[in-house]
Amino acid sequence: MEWVFFAVAAASLLTTLNAIRPVPTTLVSVPSFFGGWLATELAVHRLGIQIAVLVAFPLLGGLEGWQGTVAVLCMALSIVGTLYLIFVSRHAGEVAEEALKAGLGDDYLKRIDPDLAARHDPSLPWRRLLLPFRMGLPEVERIKNVSYGPYGKRNKLDIYRRTDHPTGCPILFQIHGGAWVLGSKDEQGIPLMQHLASRGWVCFATNYRLGPKSRFPDMLVDLKRSLAWVKEHAAEYGGDPNFVVVTGGSAGGHLTALVALTQNDPEYQPGFEDADTSVYAAVPYYGVYDFTGRNNVRGRSGERGMRMMLERSVMPTKLKNDPEGWAKASPLDRITPDDPPMFILHGHNDTLVPVREARYFVDKLRSVSKEPVVYAELPGAQHAFDIFPSIRTAHVIRAIERYVDYMYSRYRHEAGRRTDRGEVGVHS
Repeated sequence: MEWVFFAVAAASLLTTLNAIRPVPTTLVSVPSFFGGWLATELAVHRLGIQIAVLVAFPLLGGLEGWQGTVAVLCMALSIVGTLYLIFVSRHAGEVAEEALKAGLGDDYLKRIDPDLAARHDPSLPWRRLLLPFRMGLPEVERIKNVSYGPYGKRNKLDIYRRTDHPTGCPILFQIHGGAWVLGSKDEQGIPLMQHLASRGWVCFATNYRLGPKSRFPDMLVDLKRSLAWVKEHAAEYGGDPNFVVVTGGSAGGHLTALVALTQNDPEYQPGFEDADTSVYAAVPYYGVYDFTGRNNVRGRSGERGMRMMLERSVMPTKLKNDPEGWAKASPLDRITPDDPPMFILHGHNDTLVPVREARYFVDKLRSVSKEPVVYAELPGAQHAFDIFPSIRTAHVIRAIERYVDYMYSRYRHEAGRRTDRGEVGVHS
């Protein structure tokens, strides 16, 4: 029993240390990510398990010999480390709030319409956090597998809205990640969509064609087609087609940025060139913003691995043969002064997409765009930190709610001024 206790305690401590200081981009970055991600976002649950292990094994005779003594020490240190992870995750709300003030102004909260601000709740939803895999809310309904295009299940979307069916609602357009080769609308962005739908938003989560069968820009074309469908049919589900915020994480963050940076570009709208594919704002999470590897954010071996994966499964050409095509697929190269506002989020401990990727993108975006750019670099956060409810996710969702409510307030005021001047139509 003492050897079992020793092995469990040692594994627990190593997992905790990896979550606090993950292995950088190397051959072990993927297992490092999975271990650190779960240990970080399920830290409260893990703390309960660790305490139970520390109590149970001595009662079962696990204190014999040096193994038992070392096991107790390892488990105690692991518990201290998990408490640290919980403390850091609670700090995400402060970091996000400071980012919002830096990007929008210290008084941005005063510019949110009172009816929207009245819904803000800073408290943590502990009942949801303790049951992280039960994400549905009773006041939210989901309409599944609505077809928007000709490519079967890869051209279907889901709709989240309040069960009382309000009208004229703001729209969230959610793009899933998965390295451009896997994933679906059923798996990502659900905590954010459930929360915003409960607040009166209409949220659309969309599938799109994936590699290696399909190659870029097929993914972007599908998302444009989906967005055009959403705008055409939004009113049927209570949405306002003139106010859309696009969001997504990882590969979805890359595509979120491209959707925002290539609005109404006919090159990516074959057969529907005249359709409106504009968005009012974008919220990309831990995205990939450069395919070319020019900034060497992953190191030589990491960039080589990324390039090989993209050549094998995503891009239709090799980088050395088509550097311009690869640059066109990189949000870093699509920035213009007229791009919509963005709120970029990235985890400081991300081992799959290093945080420097976001920093380069944000720096260039701020130097070119005329719209506000908000950037929150979340301490202790790994890749995919928002997949299920956690302390960090709750704080981030509330920050995003404040951001999109600020943007929606601005949109309503702009629409009101146009109406006062007798202009036809609103922003699109």
